[in-house]
Amino acid sequence: MLIDHGTWDDDYKELTQWVRHELVAIGNASEDNYTAVLMQGSGSFGVEAMLGTAIPKQNATLLIAANGAYGERMIEIADYLAIPHVVLQVPEDQAVTLAAVEETLAAHPEVTHFAVVHCETTTGILNPIETIIPALADKGIITIVDAMSSFGGVPIDLEKLHVDYLITSSNKCVQGVPGFSIVLAKKTTLQETEGNARSLALDLYQQYRTFEDHDGKWRFTSPTHVVYAFAEALRELEQEGGVTARTHRYHTNETLLQEGMQKLGYELVINQNVQSPIITSFKYPTTSFNFRAFYEYLKERGFIIYPGKVSKCDSFRIGNIGEVSADDINRLLNLIKTYTKEKLQLPIGS
Repeated sequence: MLIDHGTWDDDYKELTQWVRHELVAIGNASEDNYTAVLMQGSGSFGVEAMLGTAIPKQNATLLIAANGAYGERMIEIADYLAIPHVVLQVPEDQAVTLAAVEETLAAHPEVTHFAVVHCETTTGILNPIETIIPALADKGIITIVDAMSSFGGVPIDLEKLHVDYLITSSNKCVQGVPGFSIVLAKKTTLQETEGNARSLALDLYQQYRTFEDHDGKWRFTSPTHVVYAFAEALRELEQEGGVTARTHRYHTNETLLQEGMQKLGYELVINQNVQSPIITSFKYPTTSFNFRAFYEYLKERGFIIYPGKVSKCDSFRIGNIGEVSADDINRLLNLIKTYTKEKLQLPIGS
């Protein structure tokens, strides 16, 4: 990112095409069936571009399964864009189930599209798309997966799932930096969306056509240096051993963190059987716990964590992804142990 690059250079367009090719491969898909469309902006830009383009302006209804903040964001986007939609509301500490989805579909036969978040980082829940998505695809429903915080860190087989759209971003499990979002789309589905878009800049179909018709050229000014950084991140993913190896590292991090925090007396927010390796939520240890003081203590010592997003209890979250090792997790646990004992003056669990 410290080198000057031109957006019109042929080698940049070639790099863009290579990045698109690699993303389809990470999704275990064939380029005969799937394509990668890059979109300027954060992950939410990609979600809005996809929802605004994928769903026709007439005779279409979207079912959104929401069990956290990012499902709620899709609802908000649908409201803004006046997309007819039905909501399946699931408690934040519970996973979306196929049974609940099918019950909602039975009550709403008008549904044509379905959207769900794979890893809902409100809590760290991993929703079971491997059972939900194929079943809905068999019913002829267009399926949409927000895999913002899981793609590249959790194995996903686009072909096996028959997913129509999957959205992620440059700065999550592939370990690039923020700057663009990614939509992996089934070609036959995407090619039917011309004229659907409710926005000029966020027209996913036209973005796709420009990449295809102009050999990797972006429609509007691209995040050039972010793309170069992302290409390097893709090479590093391959060097690590691919998604399987990265998943193993993330799981190791999460297990160490979860077990270590529980030994220190911190309770988990969600059940282990729905816990993702991406991010873990913990309840406040006391009612008087000062998260800001805790946050600043850790930040001054090299660690940044997340405030909680769970409405039903006071909590905070710790991520397990990125260039993070078991040694990093152990150093973090030692800091939290010291803070808990000296600042909070709480007894340390065995």
